[in-house]
Amino acid sequence: MKVLDFLKDFFVSFKELLPLLIFLLIFQIFVFKKPVENLKDFFGGLIFTTLGLMLFMKGISTLFLPLSKSFGENIIFLDNKILIIFFTSLLAYFSTLIEPGLKVVAAEVEEASIGAINAKVLIQFVAFGVALGMAFGIIKILFSLNIRFFILPILLIISILILFTKKEFIGIAFDAASSTTGPVNIPVNMAIGLGISKMVQSPDPLMDGFGIVGLMTLGPVISVLILGLFYL
Repeated sequence: MKVLDFLKDFFVSFKELLPLLIFLLIFQIFVFKKPVENLKDFFGGLIFTTLGLMLFMKGISTLFLPLSKSFGENIIFLDNKILIIFFTSLLAYFSTLIEPGLKVVAAEVEEASIGAINAKVLIQFVAFGVALGMAFGIIKILFSLNIRFFILPILLIISILILFTKKEFIGIAFDAASSTTGPVNIPVNMAIGLGISKMVQSPDPLMDGFGIVGLMTLGPVISVLILGLFYL
């Protein structure tokens, strides 16, 4: 039975990859009229990618989602809002450090800037920004605040920073921020937000638990634009 479950999960992951693979192959073979080099590496890469995606999603659903939900439901019993905000933000910081999409963007930025912008430094600033956004999200839930009270001031701060930051960092800030909404941050931090929202006896826990991801995305925009100020 376990073997059948494994094969079923593997096939599901393969189906998810198939449209992208077909699209790339059509352009490679019929549009660019170039052969697929090294078929051994091609099929090996396909198997490893499918297997990696399957195992990663399985790990997220069986490990991080339950733990994150439990964290959100139980941290409220600390009965100290400052500590709740601090520890949830710290967790958001750590989850960002292992976000695969962010690592790719940071590596591309370092390569494009010929090493002028260090990938590790960029990741640290983005992670700090995500933690800041998470803090805003938890404050929103704990005090039952409307998200507009956060969005408008944040957008104003971003607009001001854009005026003083080097133009190269504007694009980097938004791309780096978008890369944080990946397979680690989304399930972990949303589960925490929904867990906390459920336990604070909010009049509308479902709606109060949402908005965290958006705030977590805006936080890194601010932190990376601030990083750009050091490169003036």
